[in-house]
Amino acid sequence: MHVSVETVSSLERRMTVGLPADRIDAEVDKRLQRAAHDVRLDGFRRGKVPMKVVRQRFGIGVRQEVLGELINQAYFEAVQQEKLQPAGMPSIEAKGGEAAGKDFEFIATFEVFPELELADLGKVSVIRLQGEVTEADIDKTIENLRQQQTKFDPVERAAQTGDQVMIDYEGFKSGEPFAGGQAANSPLLLGAGQMIPGFEDGIVGMKSGEEKVLALAFPEDYHSEDLKGQAVEFRIKLNTVSEKRLPELDDEFFKRFGIEEGGIEAFRKEVRNNMTREMKSAASSKLKAAVVEEVLKLHEVSLPNALIKNEIGAMRNQMLQQFGEMAKQIDAASIFPDEMFAEQARKRVTTGLIFAEIIRQKDVKVDPARVRSKIEEMASVYNSPQEVINHYLNNKQLLSGIENMVLEEQVIDLIVDSGKVEDKSVGYEDVIRKESDAE
Repeated sequence: MHVSVETVSSLERRMTVGLPADRIDAEVDKRLQRAAHDVRLDGFRRGKVPMKVVRQRFGIGVRQEVLGELINQAYFEAVQQEKLQPAGMPSIEAKGGEAAGKDFEFIATFEVFPELELADLGKVSVIRLQGEVTEADIDKTIENLRQQQTKFDPVERAAQTGDQVMIDYEGFKSGEPFAGGQAANSPLLLGAGQMIPGFEDGIVGMKSGEEKVLALAFPEDYHSEDLKGQAVEFRIKLNTVSEKRLPELDDEFFKRFGIEEGGIEAFRKEVRNNMTREMKSAASSKLKAAVVEEVLKLHEVSLPNALIKNEIGAMRNQMLQQFGEMAKQIDAASIFPDEMFAEQARKRVTTGLIFAEIIRQKDVKVDPARVRSKIEEMASVYNSPQEVINHYLNNKQLLSGIENMVLEEQVIDLIVDSGKVEDKSVGYEDVIRKESDAE
């Protein structure tokens, strides 16, 4: 097999591979001989069809089949021979020689992984957040849980801020109803800011059965061009008023969160454990994000387009999974164009290449004990943790996912240990707060 490689660009290679005729013809003959034993043709007994006839009838199709398989086989043999690392699948161009007794040649064009020079990881400088769950944090979380379990009981009194009301309303602009300005028996939490300024305040003090007209104006930055800044009237009828009722911290409430015994002490312990896990996870995620940003600053990496395209495809598919069965009816490429994911895809691919080089150069091996600990930690939130542990350990795909996660954590730890890290003590909410919320 003859192989030659041409460098088209820093990452693109054009590889010419020549297959000798005897290799092709030998495989074609072998398959035709095998087919001759079973082929059925009118005028001939099974297995008695002359080879000349078999070749005339099936030779071209068999040869095409053989060539397709040999191209794939020869391609992988060639890249191994030339010590190349293709990034993505190649484009294949046949160059004649498809007749019997003729050598065959094809050209494979593909990208290779970039040669990456690892920067000095000692230049990485990050802040590592450290927090502690306080009793006040637990109190606040429990109160939030109570708020999530809020019920509303009907009352015969005037509506107050914090009440839930059921209303009919119709909006008018210049005396004419406008689109989207009508609703019947619609729930509204007074003080929640769901409606335009003045709407909810105007309902405060109304009683069941009472009607009212509110003269209001849409904000100047309202999303609808037809309504922004416009003076309108809302005709409102209040149907019912219900006041908020928070659940008591009793055994019934605790059971909703899996606490069957132990009362408030056991419940607070469970809340603390969950908050601690959440805080640990958030701190780890923020440290990883900070490390990645620092590492990216230190490296200039030429990216194969094939890898970016593959990553965009993976991100798009992940987005589509949220739509369930509806995903089959969606034109994904038009609704979620490449540009939507391009920047993040480039970042992910770059990070992956750098981390892979760190793993190679530093000879990082996944720690089995750490994998086990990770699985046990994940299983601890379930009622039957040992069953979950066994499920992960006996499922190669799930186990591989955890191993990759742990390996990435080990790389992060290696980078942190190599660089400069400042430990910063902050509150629980500062640790778990999303970056978008902090801006």
